[in-house]
Amino acid sequence: MKMFVRLRSLRSLVVISVLFVTSLTATGSPVQSAQPPKRIISLIPAVTEMLFAIGAGDQVVAVSSFDRYPPEVSKLQRVGALLDPDIERILSLHPDLVVVYASQSDLRAQLDRAKIATYVYRHAGLADITVTLREIGERVGRGRDAENVTRSIEARIAAVRTRVAGGMRPRTLIVFDRETLALRGIYASGGIGFIHDMVDIAGGDNVFSDVKQEAVQATTELILARRPEAILELRGDPIAAGIKAKEIDVWRALGSLPAVRNSRVYFLDQQKTVVPGPRVAEGVELIAHTLHPDAFK
Repeated sequence: MKMFVRLRSLRSLVVISVLFVTSLTATGSPVQSAQPPKRIISLIPAVTEMLFAIGAGDQVVAVSSFDRYPPEVSKLQRVGALLDPDIERILSLHPDLVVVYASQSDLRAQLDRAKIATYVYRHAGLADITVTLREIGERVGRGRDAENVTRSIEARIAAVRTRVAGGMRPRTLIVFDRETLALRGIYASGGIGFIHDMVDIAGGDNVFSDVKQEAVQATTELILARRPEAILELRGDPIAAGIKAKEIDVWRALGSLPAVRNSRVYFLDQQKTVVPGPRVAEGVELIAHTLHPDAFK
């Protein structure tokens, strides 16, 4: 699939990451150390969150251009992101571990030549988030802390699944990008990936669940054919309430959709719904509350 979205926000990074990376594994480079790393650079916001969640935040010396959470990252140096890593700045910080995307082959080769260890990350399903948590925990000497965080995430997600079980499951269109105030350039979740899994657990049936890829470039004609009963827009960048209302109002152009007729168009602008990190259980809870408010009364 050709990519037209520029890196202008975390939302754009989510789009590019989903389109270009299709599975998740986490592996170390041939450069390894018997001691836990003391100077970590993370180019992946999700892994940055994991490192802080397991108590390894004081080992992190730099992060990507798109890291926003936790607040402590605001004090750290920025070293680029998926498409524009700043190798000179990375090397100048003398890291002993750099967390990189699998698709960053040039960067990985440069780090290998410099004998700097890497942790290679790839996106995939919701279950793989806890796999990564456990693996990164072991890698940085925080295995027990990572296990505790993982068990908490799994328990909260299981509780949501139980709470919405047996209820009506609305056919849901899951949009994670489109042009501002327009129904153009729409990217929706396909039937694989952590966003699809989050909505599934939260009690929604993805209208594109039969499309076995993480992203679908959805035209209005295709959306009309799928007839969603709920439209869920997930964004990582908070927007003003007035703008949010205007974005929801854009969908009135497709007034024949059950979701529009029944005022079931939702706009969630919180990172926890689009970053596959330790706040993912909170994201599942938020989506479940949105789709099934009565189940939580």
